[in-house]
Amino acid sequence: MAQILVVYVSDYGNTEKMANAVAEGINSVDGINAVVKKADDVTADDMTASDGVIVGSPVHMGAVDWRVKKFIDTVCSGLWMQDKMNGKIAGVFTSGGGFGGAGGGTEIAMLSILNNFAELGMLIIPLPKNTKNYKKGGLHWGPYGRSADENMEHVGVSDEALSVAKKHGANVARAVSAVGDQTIFVV
Repeated sequence: MAQILVVYVSDYGNTEKMANAVAEGINSVDGINAVVKKADDVTADDMTASDGVIVGSPVHMGAVDWRVKKFIDTVCSGLWMQDKMNGKIAGVFTSGGGFGGAGGGTEIAMLSILNNFAELGMLIIPLPKNTKNYKKGGLHWGPYGRSADENMEHVGVSDEALSVAKKHGANVARAVSAVGDQTIFVV
């Protein structure tokens, strides 16, 4: 059975809710199993044992959470040196409550994580704009959950955003299924 690792950090439970929705989407695809872990608990072995990785982060000050960055610097950097993630499937999601329609900085946070996936030689799966509820929780890079309203009052991520996260999990799982054990890169 193929496995997708869902890595996340959560301050108020919003990113965790999204991680669980992503995992639900992954598990809806036959032959694919989701493993959900907090970034602090992920090891290099967890990464290499997985056929795909989806990372979720809350947005802080317009950027990725420091614990996700620590995971990238401590776990992913060694894998990059050894070319251990080439050809594996990757995706992202975020939650944020800052100013702006998606929560200020969510796109920058997604791009920061995706940049690291590109460095690792991973195949990035975007979020199609025809995904149901895309307007309520999607960017072409991946799903986001808006956790505060325009007055900065905490409201939690919406059911629509969670449905987009679930669809993204299923999309990434289908990509893992399609790639299977094929050799993607030959050096």
